[in-house]
Amino acid sequence: MSISIENHRVDHRHFIGGERVDSPRSFLDISPIDESPLGEVAAADAAMVDRAVAAAQQAFPQWKNLTAEKRAGHLLRVAELIEGRIETLAQVETADNGSLLRSHRRGVMPRVAHNFRYFAEELMRLHHDDFITRDHVNKVSWEGSGVAGIITPWNAPLMLGSWRIAPALAAGCTVVFKPPEWAPLTASLLADVFAEANVPAGVFNVVQGIGSEAGAALAAHRGLRRMAFTGSVATARSIAVAAGQNLVPLSFELGGKSPFIVFADADLDRAVELAVGQYDNAGQVCLAGTRILVEQSIRAEFLENFVKRARTLRQGDPRDEAIDLGPQISRVHFDRVKGFVERAKESGLVCPLGGNPNQELGGLYFSPTLFLDPPASSEIWQSEVFGPVLTLSSFSSEAEAIALANDTDYGLAAVIITSDRSRAERVSQAIPAGIIWNNCFFVRDLRQPFGGNGLSGIGREGGHWSFDFYADLKCRVFAPDLA
Repeated sequence: MSISIENHRVDHRHFIGGERVDSPRSFLDISPIDESPLGEVAAADAAMVDRAVAAAQQAFPQWKNLTAEKRAGHLLRVAELIEGRIETLAQVETADNGSLLRSHRRGVMPRVAHNFRYFAEELMRLHHDDFITRDHVNKVSWEGSGVAGIITPWNAPLMLGSWRIAPALAAGCTVVFKPPEWAPLTASLLADVFAEANVPAGVFNVVQGIGSEAGAALAAHRGLRRMAFTGSVATARSIAVAAGQNLVPLSFELGGKSPFIVFADADLDRAVELAVGQYDNAGQVCLAGTRILVEQSIRAEFLENFVKRARTLRQGDPRDEAIDLGPQISRVHFDRVKGFVERAKESGLVCPLGGNPNQELGGLYFSPTLFLDPPASSEIWQSEVFGPVLTLSSFSSEAEAIALANDTDYGLAAVIITSDRSRAERVSQAIPAGIIWNNCFFVRDLRQPFGGNGLSGIGREGGHWSFDFYADLKCRVFAPDLA
């Protein structure tokens, strides 16, 4: 009933109504590090999803009606227990999804705990002043909407899961969480945390399984009142159709094709370092600035320094603290990335860096790759590769930089590197993206509204915006004789 990873035991079963539940069917979980099997994981069908939603529905009234202080107390206890399990969570998720162990230890897993702690504290701060209309008193409140279905991707499964789970629970919803089939294991460890924290049974449920089966059943379930998803545009379209039949409100974060703009007045060393950082997590980062745009006058120097710095990146086993890049998540995804690169090379694009799988490592390791000057209509310019593949193009004016940056159907993020504050203000204002970093990258504050425009998503979460989504907002108006 469990899988062993680095001497850590992970229960392979679902977590429903506070209990572990097995399935007659399972799927094989494979480590991307060496494509070795980690173990069989229980696979939910529609009946199992229905059971989980029923458990969440049963738990909802009690959870919704807890005081904010008591709900927050449960979440703070969850955060505390996560903080005591950082090493276990880090080792298991590295084995499961191939991301760097050092990143999991130092940033990702502490952020999981922070997500629960922050939204517990934000719940305690949540407030709207009364307002008066012709001596009538108006009171605004946030009340849990019901069962929230949450589906997250494999590139940071626990962190991205907690980013949705924590505010949903804080708002008074109960949750059915479907983790990614390519990296499901830390969701099971999170279920253990909820059990130890004595969160009431049914408040948090985990159903594992294949997206086209368990995920589809969850998205279409009539018992949901909210649906949150992070992942691909194609999957989001399917979820939107299914949830739309029940008029379930949606929150989608769907990736991007973000610009990384370097002006001639930029600090070149900083620009190169931040640009090379776009290969983080083997390019499996939705926020990455994959379209590098460099002012023509510094192009040659930037390109030379970029390639030189990128060649120092160390690729290999992500459990090694000295490694900078790990593998792609799966053979299917590796082949997808390889296909993008091969088609770009066949089209005649110049490739001064990478362009092939890592021949020394084999397996699922793809070398950091750069293509120069792709046509605006090309696949490599327009489509999200989600691998260690960047492009570099030039511009001659600020207006041209903006036009190139905006030549995309996505709108998640952007990076601007310049020493001119007024230029940073103008250009960031002209780019329709959810978050724009100026002379920095990946600075995230949970108080920020987070989400994307266009194909990058629907809605915003973070701060009170999360509560606006997961809760039903209510206004009560009291006549003067009751005020």
